[in-house]
Amino acid sequence: MASLEWSRYVYSVLAAAGLNRGGARERIIDVLGAQECALSAIEIENELRAQGKPTARASIYRVLDLLVEHGLAERVVVDGGQARFEPLEPSGHHHHHLVCGHCGRLVAFNDPGLERAIDKLSDRLGVKVDSHDVLLRGACESCG
Repeated sequence: MASLEWSRYVYSVLAAAGLNRGGARERIIDVLGAQECALSAIEIENELRAQGKPTARASIYRVLDLLVEHGLAERVVVDGGQARFEPLEPSGHHHHHLVCGHCGRLVAFNDPGLERAIDKLSDRLGVKVDSHDVLLRGACESCG
């Protein structure tokens, strides 16, 4: 999803919840929406600082928690319990991740076959899967 489209969606959901726009909130939404994959709060903080828009880490965590609470972002927990955050598309389109056990790099991937397998599994088990997370651990191309 394009950053602008996701950002508009976020603002409409937050406005419907009675939440106003704020400077820090807008900056964080802009950074998060422009990313291809999940970022940590520290990475967001560093990006904002590089843009000349320093923002307190506590504010970043508050905004990220708010986005997760409203179903607008997903918390991806990687090795060592580190949390990364990425936008959730209203369409449900998503990707999965591989975390490199050597360098810590997070690699996003799509796999239609995996999605079909999850659908077949839910049918076989007789359950309705609302969402799922796939996190593979291994070595990235650089460390492989």
